[in-house]
Amino acid sequence: MKHLYLGRQPVLNKGSEICAYEVLYRDSQKKSNITGDRYASASVITSVLNKFGTKSLLGKKRAFIKIDEKFLLSDIIFSVPKEFFIFTLLESIEMSERVIERLHALHDSGYILAINDIELTSENLKRYSTVLDILSYIKVDFSYSTDGKEIVKELKRHNLTLVATKIEHAHEYEHAKELGFDCFQGYFFAEPQILENRQYEPQQLKILKIYNLLMVDTNIDEITSEFEKNPEITLQLLQFINSGAFHFRKKISSIHHILILLGRIEVAKWLMLMIYAKSVSKAPNQDPLILMVKNRTELMERVVKKIHPDAGSNMIGEAYFVGVLSLMDVVFKMHLEDLLYGINISEVVKNALLRDEGELGDIYSLVRAVEAFDVDKIISFEEKYKLPMGSIKNIVVDSIENVNSFEHPQE
Repeated sequence: MKHLYLGRQPVLNKGSEICAYEVLYRDSQKKSNITGDRYASASVITSVLNKFGTKSLLGKKRAFIKIDEKFLLSDIIFSVPKEFFIFTLLESIEMSERVIERLHALHDSGYILAINDIELTSENLKRYSTVLDILSYIKVDFSYSTDGKEIVKELKRHNLTLVATKIEHAHEYEHAKELGFDCFQGYFFAEPQILENRQYEPQQLKILKIYNLLMVDTNIDEITSEFEKNPEITLQLLQFINSGAFHFRKKISSIHHILILLGRIEVAKWLMLMIYAKSVSKAPNQDPLILMVKNRTELMERVVKKIHPDAGSNMIGEAYFVGVLSLMDVVFKMHLEDLLYGINISEVVKNALLRDEGELGDIYSLVRAVEAFDVDKIISFEEKYKLPMGSIKNIVVDSIENVNSFEHPQE
């Protein structure tokens, strides 16, 4: 039985905010074809999006979807909702008279058009010269040698948004910015090393100290006292609790009351998210790092519940902390092993994070496979834990929807 696996990769603007997604697809019959036919045709992508719902998968963002010449020239293309997608032409499409005529018809109908992953050369500039004025995006593959400042200037004259793709190293990202690119995409941001140049905040150590107090058998009055020594943290926690995320009959006005009502684990979870939020930009919900850690914790918890429907709070809590701690090395700019040495967590969590050991280690490895779109590993995990085919796909889709609601809480 053929089965669909869905993923998405963020496209970032100059402010490191997610401005669009690239929707990724692979089926189980082509699961090992990682570098070849990596993306499905637009017709299959459209059916997947229609099945799961564009709002749950994309939020308010658009999706780049690749289309070949056959689909481009098919009348079916006009049935695709124009408000959700950016049609991205594969490089294999020749700029024939018929193709150019169809592109003008799509543009006149309000569709947004892009060229996919070309090399930045004068030959390509000439090749697409007749359609530059009706395109909105050009995606440039940075796995090639890229040195075309004059070509970039020419493309900018046509009001095009330039997207640098396959950015995997810091020097490629810096080079793309110097050339004048507007948006960026690649595994460099997924890791996300883009944060290395941001200023480190000493406040994070204070948060980590409170976290440790919560995770050991510390007297509640001592924990309350530590919060009171850090009014900024206390104020943010009170604002969070009273923001509507929790439903209490009366407004809560003390840390002591919060600790009794929520419990140590829930407060500790919130503190960990605050550490990530403080390491990113002024709009943390837009930053790929905080969205990535939110997605990891969602996946970890949901997979544990799938394997163990009767999982208790301790088991689910350990899964959460594997996810949330997995990116702490990015925040603190130090090796994860050194960081974990000073944090009070179980050996099960440490071994899962450092050595992929045990069941939690298997789930953590699965989460990274989902991020890398490694379908072979996803299927192997389902087989090992005797899960129905497609179980992980459904969990991923549900997690994406929940992360979207976290990113846009007003929606």
